[in-house]
Parts: sequence; C-alpha cells; structure tokens
Amino acid sequence: MILAIVGPTAVGKTKLSIELAKIYNGEVINADSMQIYKGLDIGTAKATKEEMQHIPHHLLSIKDVDEDYSVFDYQKDARECIDKIKNKRGVPIFVGGTGFYLKAALYDYDFSEEDDIDLTEYENLSDLELSERIDSFECGFTYDNKNHRRMVRLLAKLESGWIPAQLEFELKYSDVLFIGLTTDRDTLYKKIDKRFDEMIIPLIDEVKPFFINNIKTRPLMTGIGYKELYPFFNNEKTLLEVVEECKKNTRNYAKRQYTWFQNQMNVKWFNVNYEDFSKTISEVVDYIEEHSS
Repeated sequence: MILAIVGPTAVGKTKLSIELAKIYNGEVINADSMQIYKGLDIGTAKATKEEMQHIPHHLLSIKDVDEDYSVFDYQKDARECIDKIKNKRGVPIFVGGTGFYLKAALYDYDFSEEDDIDLTEYENLSDLELSERIDSFECGFTYDNKNHRRMVRLLAKLESGWIPAQLEFELKYSDVLFIGLTTDRDTLYKKIDKRFDEMIIPLIDEVKPFFINNIKTRPLMTGIGYKELYPFFNNEKTLLEVVEECKKNTRNYAKRQYTWFQNQMNVKWFNVNYEDFSKTISEVVDYIEEHSS
C-alpha cells in the first residue's frame, strides 16, 4: 500500500501523516518542491524534529538552494524511497502539495521520451514572459532565467506535456490511495493568516542571511514567504505590506492546489475536524481499511 496525503497548504497534512505512519508502520516521503532545500524551513512549514515523532522522513532538506533539482530527479529519488520502504514491509506515505511531483513519482510517465518540438511560437517571448510561463507549472524546476534558448526549450517541453500533467497517464503502482484534506474557505484562510502572523519574525531571520549574501536562486525568488521579503530588506516595502502579500499569494496558491488535485487525481476528500482531529484520523483509517488490498 502507498498513501498520498494531499491538499492545500496549512490544512493539516503533516499531522495526519504522522498519525497514519504510527498506525501502518509508515515512513514519510516529502512531496513539496520547496522542502527539498536546506535552510528553507520556516516559510515552507517543514516538519520539526518534535513533529516528526521519530517517524522516518525522506527527501527533506537534501539540496542546497543553489543546486539543481528537477521533477525528473524527484521521480527517480521518490521511486527509490518507495522500493526501500516496501522492502522493509513499511508503508510509503507521500505528503505535500506539489502535484507534479506526486504525478511524476506515482504515474507511468517516462521522462526519457522527448520528441522533436516546434520552438517557433516561443522564440519571440521575452525572458520574463518565458520565466512566468515556466513558473506557472509549479513543478520545482531549477533553470537559468538568463539563458533564453534553454528557457524556450524548457517551456516548449512543459507545454507539450513533457511533465505528467495529463490524466491519460496510468498509475505505476496499483495500491495507491489518495487522501485529501479540506476545510471551508474561511477556516483555511484564517489558518493561513495565523500561520504567517506567527512565522514572520523567525522567517525574517531565516531569509536575511540569503539576502546578505546576495543569494537569489530560483527557490528563493519563487517560494512564497521568501521572494516577498527581498523588497522588505531593500526598504522597498513595509513589513505589513510583505505579510499581506504573503497571505494573498498563499491563498491563491491554495486555490490552485485544490483545482489541480481535483482535476488530476482520484482523491478521497475529508473535511478536517480541527476541534477533534482524532475523528478525522478515524474517518481516514476507516477508508484505508475498506479500500486497501
């Protein structure tokens, strides 16, 4: 059995993953493209040692922010984790909101297949236009945003279906259960706002060394909570403006996550009971017991 816990940011995926890991001898595999990187802990809400409760976690903090890491790399690494965990008779539990990472790992997409692609329609796009369209895929690519030719090629490949963005791909594993956590919009937005209010001071401490050392790699320049702070350090925006922008961008990201998972995967959704989370756990366990083979 393989479990994949999906849903928007701040909904409670980490907490559920730990509880399910305890029940099913599980090990957690990160499926968040930003949590791959070392030093990006606060803004990505990376699980702390205390939150992990001695449950093994994989693909967390495995790369420096200036190292390349693509969805192809993730596919290879995640599948190796699946094999290792299953060989120990454990249950791989994917947790995260980067849909393309999950699709690459769990569906039968072959990244080695590259057909000739017509680049004509992309040649006249500016570097900014190319970058914005590439980033809209939210698939964790690291690329040189000053290399026009490479960006043209990458965007063309993305838009031709080079990454697993279509439903016609079949699951590579027959025993996957997709479990989605959800809540009403007002509750989610309040949780998002509360999280940023609580994290902003430690987040400043986390990002400041990158700014001081003039590190502007893609994870820092595209990750919510990181890219917004650079104008603050440059005295171009107030802290209040930055916090509000972070909240707005996170709410918009949550909307995109919902849309993606609803359209791309066969997810069983559960409304989270925040007053008694044990009830949510029980509902999920009942579903797993009924549908696991």
